[in-house]
Parts: sequence; structure tokens; C-alpha cells
Amino acid sequence: MKLIRFGEPGKEKTGVIINDKKFDTSAFGEDYNEAFFATDGLTRLSDFMEDNMLVQLRDDVRLGSPLARPSKLICIGLNYVDHAKETNATPPAEPVIFMKATTAIVGANDNIIIPKNSKKTDWEVELAVVIGKKASYVSEADAMDYVAGYVLHNDVSEREFQMERGGTWDKGKGCDTFAPLGPFFATKDEIADPHQLRLWLKVNGQTMQNGNTANFIFNIPQVVSYTSQFMTLLPGDIISTGTPAGVGLGMKPPVYLKAGDVVELGIDGLGEARQVLVDYKG
Repeated sequence: MKLIRFGEPGKEKTGVIINDKKFDTSAFGEDYNEAFFATDGLTRLSDFMEDNMLVQLRDDVRLGSPLARPSKLICIGLNYVDHAKETNATPPAEPVIFMKATTAIVGANDNIIIPKNSKKTDWEVELAVVIGKKASYVSEADAMDYVAGYVLHNDVSEREFQMERGGTWDKGKGCDTFAPLGPFFATKDEIADPHQLRLWLKVNGQTMQNGNTANFIFNIPQVVSYTSQFMTLLPGDIISTGTPAGVGLGMKPPVYLKAGDVVELGIDGLGEARQVLVDYKG
């Protein structure tokens, strides 16, 4: 199943994609949120779809984040050897965990706002994992049982805020619009092997990132299990699994985004997204 949320920002309704066509499921009466996942919402939605005629949506309808704002958006840093090397970082012995503010979440094709006083806004294509049920102290052997599915994520980053302003990475990761998600959420059964997915990103038509999840340092069961040792994961929570080489920070000299730039990205089986950079207007 592929879930979408559509309509005006902040007023999104729920929908699904069937055979590449978008359909309205708002009559189901629930958003795609923590309560939905916690109460076997995917099964209940499937039953609803079998019993009800769905209205098809226009192809050009705006897509918001396919998931309502979760309790947590957790990220794993430096999870590809090539990305660690390009940023002059030592590949970590344990997963690096940081948080993105959930207020950063926007739709797959929404604009990215360059923050006030930003000089080093950067891109990162990532596979994000969506948690399906409450998880605490989960073993690696059981970890995939807690995964509901996957979504495409651009972990937009302001490198000066992240690395040169003191403190933790979070301040360079959680700016408004810095977490475009989608275009859709795909349930686990839609992806045959999440550890064999090509992920790519282009800036103004030029390929910057071209990687594969086969090159994770820490795979999905390891990441889910590890994270659950330090915090309870709630249904609908998102864990973004890191980015391959090719970010602006790693180029010589570094290259950063400016107003008017167009970022396009995609992952096998999870669709494509397109974001235009705009300046902060206040």
C-alpha cells in the first residue's frame, strides 16, 4: 500500500496511490498518525478500501508529507563509509543519533526555505524508516517486526549552524522546510529488500549523489534496535538512515544551495521529489 496526504498545507486529507493513480481516503476518518499505526490502521484502511468506492484525485494535486507529524524524527549520521570519508569524519563505531525538529517536515515538492543568515544550506538524500508499533529495547532479530514501511527524505542541512556554531548538530538540521518527505509512504511489503535500493540526488540537473543502501555501515535492524535502547519509539516515528557521498560539504571546494536552485531526488520504489530553493522572507 502507498499512502499520501494531499491538499493545502496544514489542511491535508488522506489518500492512497493505486496503479499510479491517486485516490481520496478522507472518508476513512483518520489521519496517518500515531493512533492510526498503533491501532492496526493499515489493515483497517485496506478493509475500508475494499468496501468503499474511492474518488480519484487530479494528478497535479499538492502532496503534503505522507505522514502526519510524528512524535520524533530521528536521524542516523555518517552511516555510509563514503560519506564519512568525504566529510573527513571517522566511520563511527556505533550509530550516531541526532534529531530533526518535526516542524521541519513538509511535502515532497514544497519549496525549501534557505534560513535567515544561512550561508551553507546543503542536501542529503536518505531512506527513512517508519515505525509501526511501540518499540523499546528491541533486539536486532525482532527489529523488522516494528517497521511499518519507508519514505523518501531529504535531510536538508545548514552546515555552518550544524558544525560551526557550537553545541550539537540539531540546530543545523531542524530549520523550517528542512525535512521534505514523500511523495508517498510505502508499506514494508512494497519494498522487496530495503538494503538493495539505489538512491540519488541532482542539483540543477547535475547528479550529485548516486548511492545504494547496500553500503550502510549499520543496517535497518541494527539502527532500529540501537535507537530503541535509548528512547521509546512510538508508532509513526521516523528514523532516517543516513546519506551516501556527494553532499555539498564534501566537494572541493564545497558547494551550497542558493535561491532558484532545483533539487531532485529519488529512491527505488519510493518515488521522486523536486524542491526549489527560496530565500527566507520573514
